[in-house]
Amino acid sequence: MTELRKRMIECLQLRGFSERTQEAYVRAVRQLAQHYKKSPDLVTEEELRQYFLYIKNVKKYSRPTTTIALCGIKFFFERTLGKQWSTFDLIRPPREKKLPVILSIEEVQTILRQVRLPRYRVCLSTIYSCGLRLQEGTHIQVRDIDSGRGMLHVRHGKGGKDRYVPLPERTVELLREYWVTHRNPAWMFPSEGRVHVELKNSIEPMHKSSVQHAFRAALKATKINKAASVHTLRHSFATHLLEAGVNLRLIQEYLGHSSPTTTSIYTHLTARAEDLGRQAINRIMSEL
Repeated sequence: MTELRKRMIECLQLRGFSERTQEAYVRAVRQLAQHYKKSPDLVTEEELRQYFLYIKNVKKYSRPTTTIALCGIKFFFERTLGKQWSTFDLIRPPREKKLPVILSIEEVQTILRQVRLPRYRVCLSTIYSCGLRLQEGTHIQVRDIDSGRGMLHVRHGKGGKDRYVPLPERTVELLREYWVTHRNPAWMFPSEGRVHVELKNSIEPMHKSSVQHAFRAALKATKINKAASVHTLRHSFATHLLEAGVNLRLIQEYLGHSSPTTTSIYTHLTARAEDLGRQAINRIMSEL
């Protein structure tokens, strides 16, 4: 590790950023350095300006990816190097108003049935039934499962926040059935790692990429023509709860959203909302 990278990580730690954010910010600076093939502290303000034009017009980064690049690089120059450049005031990631892909309950069931290995099937089932983010699902610890209360303790969610979410009885059964196959004392979904360590003795959780690969393979096998991902299960969970009449404020708490505005997007995605819209349009057209 270079002294410069070490210093940036120390600055990020002092500001209280999570490990995931630290990794993302350091990666953004590394990509800038790789682009110009030199140490990032030697990049000029004009080169920085051209780099952001490059990722916008050539690489065509999405808003989230551009935001991470901007925040990481800005932090490096302003906090680690102490440079206050006006270029950062010009850069504004484009606003996007995309609605997430939603799977029906039947489509979720179809996809999960196609997941071949139990560890991935149980993990994905838990992610859906508890509305978890991918890393929240892979990092479940045995101590997080409160079967007596029917609750799951989600640790270190987005923004470093903990929360409790309801744990369905069927999900508890699936977790128990899978756990007895490895009996790891810490992790619910332990990783074999590169050396294929015995799961009982593993000291780290299953990697996110392997779960993503399993989901993509299952989706492909179903021939469901939707651009779905593991995160789609979380969106679908929220939408299905709303369709079932669960209060939006409660769904916000389950998802760990700080703002109700974030959760309110699901009101546009329910089948009930679509039906009401369709009925209104039909009524208008019948009067023309």
